[in-house]
Amino acid sequence: MPVSMSEERFDQLVDQAIAQIPTDLAALVQNCVLVIEPRAAEPDPDLLGFYDGIPLSQRDSWYSGVLPDRIVIYRDAILDLCDDERQVVDEVRITVWHEVAHYFGIDDERLDELGYA
Repeated sequence: MPVSMSEERFDQLVDQAIAQIPTDLAALVQNCVLVIEPRAAEPDPDLLGFYDGIPLSQRDSWYSGVLPDRIVIYRDAILDLCDDERQVVDEVRITVWHEVAHYFGIDDERLDELGYA
C-alpha cells in the first residue's frame, strides 16, 4: 500500500534532500530548475525522477541563452514504492541526488557503482 503524504510534506523532503548536497557542488548548479510532478507519462509511469538538459560536463563556450535544464521528481511513483515515511525520506534523497548527478554528467552505470541507481 502506498504511503500517504501531503504535497507540502513531500516538498519539504525534496528541499531537505537539496540542502544535504555539499555546498561546493550545489553552487555549481546553474540554469536548472527542479519541479515535482505527480507521475511520469506513459510509457514509464513508475519513473522516480528525470533529468532533461545539457549536462555540465558537455557544456562549452557555446552554452548561453538556453532554456533551463529540468530535474523532475515524481511524487506518486516514490510514494507507491515505499512502505513508510522513513523509506520516502531515503528514496527522495537518493532520487534527487541521482538526478543532480546526471546534471554533472554522471551516467547510470557510475551511479549504480556509487549506490544511487
